[in-house]
Amino acid sequence: MDNKRWVLGLASVASFMVALDAMVVTMALSKIKVDLGAGLEQLEWTANAYSLTFAVLLMPAAAVGDRFGRRRMFVSGIALFLLASVACATVPDIGLLIAARALQGAGAALVMPLAIALLSTAYPPQERAGALGVFSGITGVAVLAGPMVGGAVTEGLAWQWIFWINVPIALALIPLVLLKVGESRGPVHPIDYAGVALVAVGGLGLVWGLVRGEFLVSLVVGVPLLALYVGRERELFRIRAFSSGVLATLALYGTIYGSLFFVGQFGSPLEAAVRMIPWTVPMFVVAPLAGRLVSRIGERPLVAGGLALQAVGMGWMALTVTPTANVVAPLLLAGIGASMAMPGTQNAVLSSVAPAFIGKASGIFSTVRQFAGAFGVAVLAVVFTSFGGYGSAEAYSAGLGPVCAVAAVLSLVGAVAGLGTAVRELQKA
Repeated sequence: MDNKRWVLGLASVASFMVALDAMVVTMALSKIKVDLGAGLEQLEWTANAYSLTFAVLLMPAAAVGDRFGRRRMFVSGIALFLLASVACATVPDIGLLIAARALQGAGAALVMPLAIALLSTAYPPQERAGALGVFSGITGVAVLAGPMVGGAVTEGLAWQWIFWINVPIALALIPLVLLKVGESRGPVHPIDYAGVALVAVGGLGLVWGLVRGEFLVSLVVGVPLLALYVGRERELFRIRAFSSGVLATLALYGTIYGSLFFVGQFGSPLEAAVRMIPWTVPMFVVAPLAGRLVSRIGERPLVAGGLALQAVGMGWMALTVTPTANVVAPLLLAGIGASMAMPGTQNAVLSSVAPAFIGKASGIFSTVRQFAGAFGVAVLAVVFTSFGGYGSAEAYSAGLGPVCAVAAVLSLVGAVAGLGTAVRELQKA
């Protein structure tokens, strides 16, 4: 196997590990709740601590790799993810688990962008798209397999094992990367510390206010600081296709991760994992087809149509969910819709800007996608606590119904935003 194939294989395995971890934890939340005596707010932070640190550190991670060496920082990210996984598996209380999850997010933020940077360096332009396609496909398998792996491991062993499975993977990756991957650096750009601070404090303020029910914090701290960041990047956000793609991305992934957080706690971990199959399988089947269709029919029908279909699926589930309801059809519909929209949102964001801004646009897209997870969980948790609770299966389904209804509304907002993602029409105008 030549060097570039080693780079592809190792980068893909590292990405698989990081993506799998984000999915398996959701299936373990019901067990973590019992074993560590966690409440809803603490479970939210178990998911959100990972998403927020991942989102905030994504943009500076690429710059750090360019400055200090991509391989070096990639290995550092894997090592940090390894240590944080051990901490997650051994902590005695929920507070330390949340802190360890934040460290995991920091490690993941180094791994993901630098994996792509190493691939882009190893492969010439004419082969790069194929390599990135394999990389994305393997990462997608983690998304597909995550719920089943999380449910089976939690049910068959213990929730701690969803973190222990990272250890042998990371231990194998580190020496192989050092042996098989060459060091590379990129143009040294100054890190936008002000921008990172605005996103970090603004995102934390928004999510913190929603989680704690202190909505004034969200309005006074979170929203204004995020608005200031948009103002700093107005050269990009004033492009309609870009800003529409960003809003559609927020709605799409906010709905996916927010809904997954609650559907994943509905029943035992294995029951929840089986229930998720019709939702996740379309990501493996439909998303690649949609990716090929983008170049033929454009982003608008895929983004707007896909999010509208997701809205129908979520709305259908909101009307029918009970402790014994069969939700296969609505989840399948929502999964098909989400899978249609995924490649279109990314293409709308990246294709709407000049080549010189693709790096920054990619960083914003990845940050929004991760932040959307924390935002979606926080928003839908407010809805859940207003209508239901953990007291019984009936109380849980009483809260899950409104959660799905709000997820449907959020999807519709994304569908409307998707109407503005007609990149090719804008370029011709």
